[in-house]
Amino acid sequence: MSLTTDGELPIPYGRRVHLPGRGTTFVREIDGPPGAPTVILVHGWIASGGLNWFTTMPALAQHFRIVAPDLRGHGRGIRSRRRFRLADCADDIAALAAVLKIDHAIVVGYSLGGPVAQLVWRRHPDLVDGLVLAATGDCFVDRTRDRVVFTSMMLAAAGLAGGAGYALGVPRVGERFARVTRDRGRARTIERWALDEMRRHDWRTVFSAGRALGSYDARAWIGTMDVPTAVLVTMGDSALPPAGQLAFAGRIPGASVHPVEGGHTICASTAFAVPLVQACRSVAGRVAGHLPVVVSGRAAPGRG
Repeated sequence: MSLTTDGELPIPYGRRVHLPGRGTTFVREIDGPPGAPTVILVHGWIASGGLNWFTTMPALAQHFRIVAPDLRGHGRGIRSRRRFRLADCADDIAALAAVLKIDHAIVVGYSLGGPVAQLVWRRHPDLVDGLVLAATGDCFVDRTRDRVVFTSMMLAAAGLAGGAGYALGVPRVGERFARVTRDRGRARTIERWALDEMRRHDWRTVFSAGRALGSYDARAWIGTMDVPTAVLVTMGDSALPPAGQLAFAGRIPGASVHPVEGGHTICASTAFAVPLVQACRSVAGRVAGHLPVVVSGRAAPGRG
């Protein structure tokens, strides 16, 4: 069912799923323990469901059912001639949940996935039990004239100048990441697999997504969020300064703050699994109503 690096790092096979009236997307899934809560993992810009989350899926799958789709234009996500809209991505997530018969989920968003997750809550509140938002914000660029600069910074921070190398952000953690057994014709190395994932992008849509991210601004309503929320702040981030991420967390009522040592591509490291699992379990516990909110290391009353 999955590709592994020396049996240690499974990359679950995915499948194409038709969303009525919307198109066909691609999703990777892991069942998790019986009765486990569902987490819907929403990837970042210029990534895919597999690329963004492959290092964290094994740890998350010990506690949660995992659903990790590709967003529009990314990987094998929906292809459309329409201008990329974050709201369309949020509606895609809700449509996928309906097809998979998911009534409730914790939605986890990384970078670009953060606004998508926020919009899933805003547009489909009955689906969202809680949110985990990482390396993201509610406003990325204040002034229109800064959007090109913002896009360039995001590309540079991700090691993607020229649009070619997300694999540069994939670490070699010893030799176990260097060799992958070929199965069903899949790539022999993690780096090759990452490049193959990126070759599937519709780059016109991907760069339209960058523009959409630069114009996103949810500050007028982010303070109305009423579900348990955790914010993972990437403390070494040169694309989204941590001060801005912390300010964003402060605008969400009762949000817990989880500092993460690393930059904007920390999701490609196995080190990200521990804080991500902690944040997801914190939100799941608060959804169940038996854990307090922890804000910057201090306990605060839960929101039920």
